[in-house]
Amino acid sequence: MCPLSYYQNMRNCKDKRAHRYQMIQYALKVSVKATARLFHTSPPVVRKWLRRFKELGYDGLIDCSRRPHHSPRQTPHVIKQSIVRLRKKYHNLGAKQVKILEQLPQAEKTIRKIWKEAGVARGRRKKKYITKRNLREVKKQFPFFHQACEDTKDLTDIPEYWSQMKRLRLPAVQYTLREVSCGALFLGFSDDLSLSHATLFAEYINHHLAAYNALPDSGACRQTDNGVEYCGSWNAKEPSAYTRTVESLYGQIHNTIFPGAHRMQADVETVHGLMETEFYELETFHDRADFMQKAYTYQLSFNLERPNTYKEDKTPWQLALEKRTDIDKRLFMIPPVDLDRLLNLRTTSLPQGGNNVLTDPFLFVRVGRSVTNFLNSGGICVENSTYSFVRGWMKPR
Repeated sequence: MCPLSYYQNMRNCKDKRAHRYQMIQYALKVSVKATARLFHTSPPVVRKWLRRFKELGYDGLIDCSRRPHHSPRQTPHVIKQSIVRLRKKYHNLGAKQVKILEQLPQAEKTIRKIWKEAGVARGRRKKKYITKRNLREVKKQFPFFHQACEDTKDLTDIPEYWSQMKRLRLPAVQYTLREVSCGALFLGFSDDLSLSHATLFAEYINHHLAAYNALPDSGACRQTDNGVEYCGSWNAKEPSAYTRTVESLYGQIHNTIFPGAHRMQADVETVHGLMETEFYELETFHDRADFMQKAYTYQLSFNLERPNTYKEDKTPWQLALEKRTDIDKRLFMIPPVDLDRLLNLRTTSLPQGGNNVLTDPFLFVRVGRSVTNFLNSGGICVENSTYSFVRGWMKPR
């Protein structure tokens, strides 16, 4: 049986330097050719390691790196530093989410490798061992706005936002509506949790659904939990003002989840988790108007630009367009509403028949027969039976 060759010995050897050191010592005592015959290799191999041993000593007997000296597709050092800074900025997000938010051309594997080399790799989150039923295929079959989830989020438990909220009098409660089949997001904000604010938010959404010809089909459902902001008093015998407002649209009903079954609100709760890590923990605000503007920017990005990884990597606008080719894009661009200012204008409004011209693009108010509606950036429209006021021009109808 032939003895193993030098290269087979190297593959199986745990300490290659020790084996080569024995070969070098034998070559120094005898000769190169005799050493080559004994170690089953060629004289050039013996001369190579003998030369390295004389130049570098014992450390010269290790294998040299085969990495190329020049890699034209290697990520530049400047870009690597910027990706490392993104890890510190988005400390709770993974490579896939950071790639989407920052629109990075690098692959997710490359981003993780750069973070690992810099020693800022993301720690794994604790898993929630709860099995959830996959309803994605069922939800995709729903018509547009056939199913919608609405909920509120208490913003006072976010440490990065709490100090700004107290100092700048920012909203403390977020009213969120999410369309289930496409994932479209609509926002409202206030300082308090109340039935009045929820009812105003429902009016705001209903008005825009009617204005942009996106009325839901018969049997459409708007789902909420059993909070007092939606159902009123626990012992109420009549439908709440919110329920009556929702059901004022033909074919739409208000449905509540089973008590304690919070997973039935998974669509809107998912948005709350995303906004906490992508918006409230990252943004800084100058005042309430700046907060509303940045919330509007986030909502536009969510509805029109941000692909949803759980919905075929498509945006809500793309998914809605597949369901209804005649859908108006402006429906996805309606701004968040400041419900406190809206409620204040409602309670101090003019008598029926008067006009109330507003200059805040984040408000919608119905005063008697007058309707103030945000049309586009900077565009305010007030209409009644006599006059039409559009962008500073008043003319008879």
